[in-house]
Amino acid sequence: MSLIQRLPFVKKTPFVAVIRLHGAIGVSRPGAPGLSDAAMAPIIERAFARGKPAAVALLINSPGGSPVQSALIAGRIRRLADEKNVPVHAFVEDVAASGGYWLACAADQIWADPTSVVGSIGVISAGFGLDEFISRHGIQRRVHTAGGSKSFMDPFRPEKDEDIARLKKLLEDMHVSFKEHVQSRRGAKLPEDRDLFTGDIWTGRQALAEETGLIDGIGHAVPKLKELYGEKVRIIPYAPKRSLFRRFGAQMGGELGAATAGALIDVAEERALWSRYGL
Repeated sequence: MSLIQRLPFVKKTPFVAVIRLHGAIGVSRPGAPGLSDAAMAPIIERAFARGKPAAVALLINSPGGSPVQSALIAGRIRRLADEKNVPVHAFVEDVAASGGYWLACAADQIWADPTSVVGSIGVISAGFGLDEFISRHGIQRRVHTAGGSKSFMDPFRPEKDEDIARLKKLLEDMHVSFKEHVQSRRGAKLPEDRDLFTGDIWTGRQALAEETGLIDGIGHAVPKLKELYGEKVRIIPYAPKRSLFRRFGAQMGGELGAATAGALIDVAEERALWSRYGL
């Protein structure tokens, strides 16, 4: 340790730990770990643990995904922020919608670009009905269960009214959890006379102009952090360590993975999430 480092009256340059949260939440495929609590936990823990950051910044670009993984990641961020007494800022890039906005609400303040997309505070379940398709091609669906609900919403069988009603109850319960999270984090910033939980979306400019309370202002990460913590603030990024497979074999792995039905479905689901917001 140098003499300058030991002197108590020498002011240290503040630094901000930056965590990138990019991609569909909970979606994974060969060569890509996906945006999940398991994948992000080591990065988040390091960002809060190394030194004493003036703040932690979240760079968010996510169309949503798994509500459980959204809750786990956001919960980890809040726990560490409270334990370390470190403020958290979220910066929305293209989109922080649905689960992406859930993550943004883990921050004390949310900043967005004027053309960012935010909101989509709702829950959706989507799939395909293939019963008529297999019938036309002479394919029989053979399912045997122990328990009457095990074939619930089987895409190869006609929909049942009771299954649809049950699914809606599940989605409504998840929606309640989402609303409670947003209300607990945004609090008095949300207008009392407006329903923001319809699944609607706004640009950053609209969210601010209409006083939705969903964001705190327009701003980009580096200039805003310099404004808040000084021109000399150090920006320290934290990202997953790339394995040898991901460095040298990602392309090969992607080609092999794309040959499997599971990987194709993952890619299609992730593409569908992004395309909802024109991305």
